[in-house]
Amino acid sequence: MPVSHLEHFLIIADDIEATTTWYVDVLGFRQGMHPDFGVPVNWLYLDDGDVIHIAQAPKDEIDGKSPATSSRDDIARGGRPIHHVAFRASGLKQTLSYLASKGITYIEQQAGAQNLYQVFLQDPNGITVELNFPAEEADGLKPPKLALALGEKE
Repeated sequence: MPVSHLEHFLIIADDIEATTTWYVDVLGFRQGMHPDFGVPVNWLYLDDGDVIHIAQAPKDEIDGKSPATSSRDDIARGGRPIHHVAFRASGLKQTLSYLASKGITYIEQQAGAQNLYQVFLQDPNGITVELNFPAEEADGLKPPKLALALGEKE
């Protein structure tokens, strides 16, 4: 069963509107059509594809009172944490300027082995978003950090 591509990912957000606004304003997604699920949900698109689905977290999860569930329920509900999500991007210098103008904290690094310049930031839910730019867009920039190859020590 070969996997061909990422279909979408779901964020269970503490604040659905703040999360939607962040992905639209900061990363340039656009909000689009979605089926009526009978619960608050937004779908965000890149080109013609829905990539991010955002749903409102139930009140008991926001309050940290999520009830214990069985393994089967956990699988059906999905896991809450996502460590990071990576996107290929372009327009590095414009992106850095925009992030700085909005006061958004980010970390930059050169990933030489992959010929990428990476920018890391966090969405309103604490999910790390990794933006991967072609290394040639970083001409003249000096990142504060170089990514280590596997097995290297700092």
